[in-house]
Amino acid sequence: MDVARTSLLDIAYVTAGPIAGPPVILLHGWPDSASTWDAVTPALAAAGHRVIVPFLRGFGSTRFLDAGTMRSGQLAALGHDLIEFIEALALNHVALVGHDWGARAAAIATTELQASGRVTRLVLLSVGYGTNAPSQALPLRQVHNYWYHWYMALPRGEALVRDERRTFTRYIWDAWGAPGWRLDDAAFDELARAFENPDWAEVTLNSYRHRWGLADGDARYQALDARLNPAPQVSIPTLVLHGADDRCNDPMTSAGKERFFSGRYERALLPGVGHFPQREDPAATTRALLDWLR
Repeated sequence: MDVARTSLLDIAYVTAGPIAGPPVILLHGWPDSASTWDAVTPALAAAGHRVIVPFLRGFGSTRFLDAGTMRSGQLAALGHDLIEFIEALALNHVALVGHDWGARAAAIATTELQASGRVTRLVLLSVGYGTNAPSQALPLRQVHNYWYHWYMALPRGEALVRDERRTFTRYIWDAWGAPGWRLDDAAFDELARAFENPDWAEVTLNSYRHRWGLADGDARYQALDARLNPAPQVSIPTLVLHGADDRCNDPMTSAGKERFFSGRYERALLPGVGHFPQREDPAATTRALLDWLR
């Protein structure tokens, strides 16, 4: 485990592959950890990529430097963390691959860095670009899927996050996979250790409350938040991979996004896959990543 220091964080990360290879950063989502990429990393490393897998703020061994820093989980904070992580490692011509929260961070960092040429490829798993603004209109099917967002705004939801995080997140994993698929207990136990981070609950609660206007964000990201609304166009070649049986973000949430992309853009649905393509079908996910990164 290595650590990169940014202005606010010591970001823990793991690496694989040749240090001189073209860098690719793999970003996990919620409720997950860096171990979500374990089945994907070896093939990317074998293909010559320098694979870098960090823990997001509030997860694993990543730590805030100052006890007084707001434990914000707002999407702009996640994106800014990634920008500073790239700068801390002095990375150039880096590909960004993100799932769930990690996809949001990757998209934000891409729009901020694309003019510099530092980002070469973008891959988003299980999300559609330009979503999660408080004013967005949602079909009722997706409102149903997002029940957990608003439950966390209630005292009962907050208590569940703080005091029963393993029970809550195990339920989420069981609910979001494709019908008939279940993450085995050993793999869940491994990833759930990332939730023992002392800031996990605060970051989680703020993230889901802030995106619906139910909690304040960190004022240091006010300007970045403003640049993200409306969502800026992406000029970097972008691939979206979405499970056809995703029961968290319905596949329709990533459809019809072509207008946001001025560069090459492709979207692929993975049959029989739910919210976790890198877990549920690592072979298909890896093939798609290698083709896109090539």
